[in-house]
Amino acid sequence: MKLQRNGRSKALAIGAMALVGSLSLAACGSDENNTNAAPAGSSGAAAPAAINCGSKPTALVAAGSTAQGNAIDVLKNNFEAACKGATVNYGGGGSGAGVQQFNQGKIQFAGSDSALKPAEVEASKAVCTGGQGINLPLVAGLISIVYNVDGVDNLVLDAPTIAKIFDSQIIKWNDPAIAALNPGAKLPDADIQAFHRTDDSGTTENLTKYFAKTSGGAWAYPASKAWAGKGGQGANGSAGVAAQVKQVKNSISYAELSFAQTNNLKSAAINTGAAKPVEATAANAANTFAKAQIAGTNSSDLALTLDYATKEEGSYPLVLVTYEIACDKGNKADTLDTLKAFLAYTASDAGQKAIGEAGYVPLPKSLTDKVNTVIGSLA
Repeated sequence: MKLQRNGRSKALAIGAMALVGSLSLAACGSDENNTNAAPAGSSGAAAPAAINCGSKPTALVAAGSTAQGNAIDVLKNNFEAACKGATVNYGGGGSGAGVQQFNQGKIQFAGSDSALKPAEVEASKAVCTGGQGINLPLVAGLISIVYNVDGVDNLVLDAPTIAKIFDSQIIKWNDPAIAALNPGAKLPDADIQAFHRTDDSGTTENLTKYFAKTSGGAWAYPASKAWAGKGGQGANGSAGVAAQVKQVKNSISYAELSFAQTNNLKSAAINTGAAKPVEATAANAANTFAKAQIAGTNSSDLALTLDYATKEEGSYPLVLVTYEIACDKGNKADTLDTLKAFLAYTASDAGQKAIGEAGYVPLPKSLTDKVNTVIGSLA
């Protein structure tokens, strides 16, 4: 699988492990007799024998973030292969749709690239009897600024320029602002075709949070899951915008590194004010995640504060974390055991290694330790 810019392989994603340290191993359930080894050849070479399936594997239904779609595919394949009777049906649909379905009691957990807002927490109490929805950071990644411009292989952009491109303030690839960041590059005199998400998207919200912190006012809209910029064309989901960029010349969009890799898309490096532009690699994103702070409202809520404005060398600023949203109390009794088993596998060293190989960023041990403690307390 080809990685952007330098043609380095997806081994960079694995290399992030060295930066964040070894991850904690979480046992899923308490009965060792219910541990099942996955058969040879299951996806993800991350110690499938470590998956403990709980006492009575059953079906889980979930939906939400498309950013974690490729990660969920890897995790569910390994989990289902190891745990006879377990299935994980993940519907995607975007972070907004996932939170909505969770608060309607239709799914066991939701994936969201932004933490629950106070009104959403309040609404969750109707389905989490005696409890509320909480944010469990489990899938980390970075947002690549993906582009398709013939002859341009090492594009550099900064936050004000990216914001202006996505708001149709910059409409030509040879615009002076882009040229100044890319001396010597053969930028075409061609219109920029920008693609954005049409669904309510946590990826969009993280991108616009980045704009709010770093664009110097070039982005005039509040951070939101709903797209607000002028012009451009829309597509559904991370897979949708990535597919459009792959097909359309002189195009640009934003998608997670995993989707950049699977579509062989080039990603821009970002001029953050550090000594040199920072490339969109898992290793560079891991440097940013290592300094994330917990900002949740209680001990079970592990929402994070991310530093989008970092100027540290080798710290990629455009990062996101997907939260698996579950009830701290009031989960359905017939699916609780399997829910805890799947979430604990995701947080384990085996699960994080498996998704690291798929273009995501393994979370630091200091964080997965906290996540595992909360998963064990779900009721």
